[in-house]
Amino acid sequence: CFPPASSSSSSSSPPSSSTSAFCPINPTSRHIVERQPRMLNFRVEYRQRSVELVLEEGSTVGEIKQILETELGVPASKMQLKGWKSGDVSDSTLLRSLHLPKNNSLYVLTPDIAATASTSKNSGLQESLNQNFMLIISHREAQRDYNLNFPGSRTIQEVKRNISDLTNIPVRHQQWEGWPASASDDSMTLAASGISHPCHSLSVCRRSAPANAQEPTEECADVHMISDSEGDDFEDASEFGVDDSEMFGMGTSSCRKSPMMPENSENEADALLHFTAEFSSRYGETHPMFFIGSLEAASQEAFYGKARDRKLLAIYLHNDDSVLSNVFCSQMMCADSIVSYLSQNFITWAWDVTKETNKARLLTMCTRHFGSAVTQTIRTYKTDQFPLLLIVMGKRTSNEVLNVIQGNTTVDELMMRLMGAMEIFTAQQQEDIKDEDEREAREMVKREQDEAYRLSLEADRKKREAQEREEAEQVRLEQMRKEQEEEKEAIRLSLEQALPPEPAEESGEQISKLRIRTPSGEFLERRFLGSCKLQVLFDFVASKGYPFEEFKLLTTFPRRNITQLDPGSTLLEAKLFPQETLFLEAKE
Repeated sequence: CFPPASSSSSSSSPPSSSTSAFCPINPTSRHIVERQPRMLNFRVEYRQRSVELVLEEGSTVGEIKQILETELGVPASKMQLKGWKSGDVSDSTLLRSLHLPKNNSLYVLTPDIAATASTSKNSGLQESLNQNFMLIISHREAQRDYNLNFPGSRTIQEVKRNISDLTNIPVRHQQWEGWPASASDDSMTLAASGISHPCHSLSVCRRSAPANAQEPTEECADVHMISDSEGDDFEDASEFGVDDSEMFGMGTSSCRKSPMMPENSENEADALLHFTAEFSSRYGETHPMFFIGSLEAASQEAFYGKARDRKLLAIYLHNDDSVLSNVFCSQMMCADSIVSYLSQNFITWAWDVTKETNKARLLTMCTRHFGSAVTQTIRTYKTDQFPLLLIVMGKRTSNEVLNVIQGNTTVDELMMRLMGAMEIFTAQQQEDIKDEDEREAREMVKREQDEAYRLSLEADRKKREAQEREEAEQVRLEQMRKEQEEEKEAIRLSLEQALPPEPAEESGEQISKLRIRTPSGEFLERRFLGSCKLQVLFDFVASKGYPFEEFKLLTTFPRRNITQLDPGSTLLEAKLFPQETLFLEAKE
């Protein structure tokens, strides 16, 4: 992977193992249910500046320019973003459509913006960032030469890490000869380091150490390139007269290229990450999008989603011992038409059966997921018939292998067999879609019925609750009314008992005879002593059910409101003597 932008690496950096040196290309790493977005790393060079970006593959080229406009202060309209493997691209191009590796190196040209005095002298450096440099590296202890091709944007530190993978010499233990004096910083790019173009010779050995602390020197190590553009770098090496055997190792033929898949990976996902990276380094970045995960996860992805989303499963079985493998991979699996067709219609899963342990592991997986018949079919193929491409279709009860395509085929024949399998799959898929739609329609009707029933129950419940609340409110109001009436009756009885006795007509005192008409038309008659207070009159009226707070007592002519007079004054003072007719009227 690219080192962090802010760090400055040196030859004393910690060692980088061959596993950590890879940046896994993981376009389909995901949970069985949820697909995680694939992230792409970009290092962008502009004059003396370097910007590192991380974007989802669903982003566009224009979005990269917008970020660079903020980082570099250069208008996006004046940028020319170079370094794409497919040539110049438009701003609306999706990164996904370019089939990019996880790590990418680009550079920005701004022909309409003049360089400053400090940067104009580096204009040649900008142009050389996209050139390829052939490094002829001599491993002195092993007496072997490595002929490696790198882009100018690769850093010295990354070269040293690659050599660590090749020679098993950790970066901190490497002792180099041949770097120019200008290559003073391991974070420098090859283009800026001052090495010769197109070829430059270097030598490396293990740094001297005490005799009892020296590590054994490996006689041979697998080539384990981690170049961002490894496939293209190696393809261009023929310009320098380097043959294929030199591309993957030493000048001698005693060492083999790195295997497609290690023998002892902890899990299938790790093995597929290694396979994808190695496939890219050998044959370029234009290849099918290999599913990163177990065979079970790939089957789940292909077969067990909604009928409209299901796909065929293409299982690619690679064998480095077959003479057909290189041609099949480079000409069939990397053909644009095949890559596009597989990406649109298939989930492609791969495995390397070169090693017997990996082959046995594959047969165990196939037996578990497809049955012994598929396993026996794979066993019948000899090494020189590989590679194989198995086309598997998911069915309701079991998975069926529709086709087994051997390595001795052509692009046209491979395309025809893929299309034939798609015709069978499409017919089955249409039936599945119809069944699924009918089932969903039935389930929808049932859900609607259940919802209508639920709403009906809810309405009945609310109606019942409203009725219960209304009845409870009526009971409460009735109780309040009874309590108020009882309270009024108690007050009335109390007032009635507190009234002085009615005086007799023959008594020698002054008697006032009052006649009171009620709102109902009835008359109340009573005799009072002329010396009685008005309050006694008010209490008498209240004892008959007409409290002072609710009714007013009026004279007929002239009209006077007796209830507004002082309750402490006497009837004589109120001129209600010897007799008077009054009437009651409710207060407003």
